[in-house]
Amino acid sequence: MFLVDASVWVAAVMPQHPQHRQAGGFLEAGAPLTVLDLTLYEVANVVARQYRQPEEARRLVQGLLRGLTRSPLRADVGLIEHGVDLMTEHELSAYDAAYVAAARRNGWQLVSLDVRDLVSKGLAVAPDAAVYP
Repeated sequence: MFLVDASVWVAAVMPQHPQHRQAGGFLEAGAPLTVLDLTLYEVANVVARQYRQPEEARRLVQGLLRGLTRSPLRADVGLIEHGVDLMTEHELSAYDAAYVAAARRNGWQLVSLDVRDLVSKGLAVAPDAAVYP
């Protein structure tokens, strides 16, 4: 199972994004995918506000939900507590720490385009480095 963060979903639907092909290719490959519940908000926020495309944000969230193998994972106290530890240990935002905590707890591979905070620290892999059959 791959836990896919918001950066990958946004890049996949925004043709002007530098990693559009890489993200889209990964999502279209048929690998088992899931997200955190917060991913839906992050995706909607970036596409509607940064790219100024609210209708595309709505479509993306709906399509994202249809493309999942497993329903979005909801936050719980244990996940947040583990996230707080990871925030301190790796100097992460609460959001990035939540992705790492969820991936570790469930034995999933985290896929992200966040090279600075996640990929470079070995906490996630880029879409083109994700390994699946």
